[in-house]
Amino acid sequence: MLILFFEYLSNFDSGFYVFQYLTLRGIFSVVTALALSLFLGPLFIRKLNYYQLEQTVREDGPDTHFKKSGTPTMGGGLILVAILISTLLWSNLSNAFIWLALGVTLAFGAIGWVDDYRKVLRRDSQGLSARWKYFWQSIFGFFAAIYLFYLGNGTTDTQLYVPFFKDFALQLGPFFIILAYFVIVGSSNAVNLTDGLDGLAIIPAVMIASALGVIAYITGNINFSEYLHIQYVHGSGELAIFCGAIAGAGLGFLWFNTYPAQVFMGDIGALSLGAALGLVAVIIRHELVFFIMGGVFVLETVSVVMQVVSFKLTGRRIFRMAPIHHHYELKGWPEPRVIVRFWIITVILVLFGLATLKLR
Repeated sequence: MLILFFEYLSNFDSGFYVFQYLTLRGIFSVVTALALSLFLGPLFIRKLNYYQLEQTVREDGPDTHFKKSGTPTMGGGLILVAILISTLLWSNLSNAFIWLALGVTLAFGAIGWVDDYRKVLRRDSQGLSARWKYFWQSIFGFFAAIYLFYLGNGTTDTQLYVPFFKDFALQLGPFFIILAYFVIVGSSNAVNLTDGLDGLAIIPAVMIASALGVIAYITGNINFSEYLHIQYVHGSGELAIFCGAIAGAGLGFLWFNTYPAQVFMGDIGALSLGAALGLVAVIIRHELVFFIMGGVFVLETVSVVMQVVSFKLTGRRIFRMAPIHHHYELKGWPEPRVIVRFWIITVILVLFGLATLKLR
């Protein structure tokens, strides 16, 4: 939105042309989303407390979590507001990827809102049934996947690129739709499973969004992409603005979500952030790198799958409780220790994911 305003002002003073640069707009996107989160956060928390939109703790969870009962939830709405405003202000609104990213983020946020609302209104820790949640995730996930498939301009837009190889890619054709669907929906649910401790999910989301923003900038620049031997995706550079907004909004939210949390993001935040990250990874054709960087999210998801399969087949549990962060809690790890160690793992994985850009 502001890009048009500064373009107009550049007719009178060429100094305003600097706001056309993607890097500068990306920085302002981070700062704007961060400022909005910090400014609106206290008001948002007061409103959540006023309407008694408070967390309902699972009865089968760790005993230490009962003290979290009464903490306001649905704080992910604050993240969505900051992302939406910042992206609209600093991105080029003629870019189709921007509108798709915002649409998918808000759509999955709506699913999370319904889930959270049922939890806090009915005091039901289960919320929206898994069947209906997955149904609506599938509807929006397939829509985004099919849209990207038909938006592609050539066969390179439906290839799966493998890290560490310069000239090797798998042509997926229509199977691209299946891959995109599973990345978007799988990422949404993975972040949701991870969001069980104060700040545990938001910092990995911030770090991964920042890394994806860097990759989006590179894939959208034909010179950089050719130099690094990665797929050039026309228009994907604008997603750096969107990723910057996620990073800024997430950092602002962490101010209130850090241990002991004043507010939880709820499904409205976790489902939408996961879907947003997955969508960006698909657009910039770095699904496998995203899989590496999101290793903590993958680990949390795999731990749940292993637990369920083991219990159904053998009647025994592999972990004391799943997702795996609860396993370490029940082993006696203090909550901050679990959180920070998972953050450290994510830093390592994100750096490794970025390293694949050059190691080809």
